Amino acid sequence: MTPNPALGVFFHWLGGLASGSFYVPFRGVKKWSWETYWLVGGFFSWIMVPWILGGYMTNDLMVVLHEAPARALFWVYFFGVLWGFGGLTFGLTMRYLGMSLGMAMVLGYCAAFGTLMPPLFAGEFASKVLGTTSGLVILGGVVVCLAGIGVAGMAGMTKEREMPADQKLSVIKEFDFKKGVLVATFSGVMSACFSYGLAAGDPIKLLTLKHGTSTLWQGLPVLVVLLLGGFTTNFIWCAILHVRNKSAHEYLSSTVRAAQHDRGSETIIETAGDAPAAEMAAQIPGGDGNSGTVPLGMNYLFAGLAGTIWYFQFFFYTMGETQMGAYKFSSWTLHMASIIIFSNLWGLGLHEWRGASSRAMRLLFFSIFLLVASTVIVGYGNYLGTRVPATTHAALQR
Repeated sequence: MTPNPALGVFFHWLGGLASGSFYVPFRGVKKWSWETYWLVGGFFSWIMVPWILGGYMTNDLMVVLHEAPARALFWVYFFGVLWGFGGLTFGLTMRYLGMSLGMAMVLGYCAAFGTLMPPLFAGEFASKVLGTTSGLVILGGVVVCLAGIGVAGMAGMTKEREMPADQKLSVIKEFDFKKGVLVATFSGVMSACFSYGLAAGDPIKLLTLKHGTSTLWQGLPVLVVLLLGGFTTNFIWCAILHVRNKSAHEYLSSTVRAAQHDRGSETIIETAGDAPAAEMAAQIPGGDGNSGTVPLGMNYLFAGLAGTIWYFQFFFYTMGETQMGAYKFSSWTLHMASIIIFSNLWGLGLHEWRGASSRAMRLLFFSIFLLVASTVIVGYGNYLGTRVPATTHAALQR
């Protein structure tokens, strides 16, 4: 299949839309603790849907995973576990730096490391990126993406500075710059491990292609293993919260046994790719409440829908990656930029920026412009890569 970077950018935009929207159905969940609805949604996004779509869209899924090199399976799973650790520290970053500065730092680290480290580890950075016109254009797109993330952080910090003192305190309760930078660095690098896991799954992709799977769906078997690693980390932490908060009964109970406790100091799992689910979901009309019966059926429906939408961000990611030719590592920049674009658009639609100054709004719109521009630049760089002679292209693929 001939790569089509324009189509690849479109697929990545669809993935960003899914990532920026998945939290919306969670507002339909009533009287469940975070760990309950997160794990139910996670079962759909990390276990059920990957296996269903992987089995349906690819050939011989179980055979492919059985034949896959143990080394590849281990590293894909291991990077999935590390990606989960990035989520554990994401909430701490918000607590120490505030949402705007914390988000900008984590997303910046995640975009940079997730894009540039795979070709660096493969020893291809000098030849593929620095040594070609298309690689340099893509690198320029990465820089523009990072600038867009930085401007988005400036917009958020401008908005936060304009808040009343009591509202500022509720947003940044434990500001600690040094500690926040350390945690943000760890969280960003660990969140980028999803990109490493996808790269480590290349032998699995080759196997499924040999079994007759379409090029477009070659990444789906990798997601089965990678998301299992992410499920492991999330499951362990949610189980710990169930024990601590005595909330495990919520899966089957239709009555509310106790009033919700304050979760302000509790660590919840969100990675840079979920940015920022719990906080943004709070902007959607609905609310929870602590009395009456629990609508179990609707809770499972909405949590399952949220989890399914979450999965589609990487479903479309793997499709987009197949269209980027020799520079598929640039897919991570497209993914991160698309997530931030659609998250900001949701924030505008949900009136999160209501009352912000004109300066804050100008910065916000400028950041969206830069992020959209970065996806165009990266896409153009990949287009240039498809125009090189066949021999050169084959060499780049190797």
